[in-house]
Amino acid sequence: MHSFQKITSDIVELNPFEKIGKDWMLVTAGNKEKVNTMTASWGALGQMWGKDAAFIVIRQSRYTKEFIDREGKFSLSFLKKEHKTLMKFLGAVSGRNEDKIKEAGVEIDFYEGVPIIDQADFILICRVMSATLLNPEDFIDKNIDETWYKDKDYHTLYIAEVTDIAAR
Repeated sequence: MHSFQKITSDIVELNPFEKIGKDWMLVTAGNKEKVNTMTASWGALGQMWGKDAAFIVIRQSRYTKEFIDREGKFSLSFLKKEHKTLMKFLGAVSGRNEDKIKEAGVEIDFYEGVPIIDQADFILICRVMSATLLNPEDFIDKNIDETWYKDKDYHTLYIAEVTDIAAR
């Protein structure tokens, strides 16, 4: 297992458009008995309610959502670009029906009791502060529903306090 060092948000240099939108991140939740992870390319980082915050969206059908809802905590793991194939696999296969973590060769470690991806270079530990189901009636741009929700599998928007930041 690799060693992560806690760092403060004032020294983090991260382009969220690049890291989240293009390089992607792994959202991981669970406990010592069972963990699941998924790839995400939608989300944001910033300030909310006086705290450093992460904003992520998880579809109702995603297995990882069950872990986040049960545990109330999750990690965001950022890997190097050479792990893109691994990220694609973890985003395409459900952990509900198979052990995708083992199959992908991903190593899970724990940071303050929250599961993290050991291959990551940078992690955020998050505590859920708010969970809101996105409602199509609230979409001002009506193309959103037609384009992104043809199957009506809507996202839950999680706003989470970033309680710890760590890097290798």
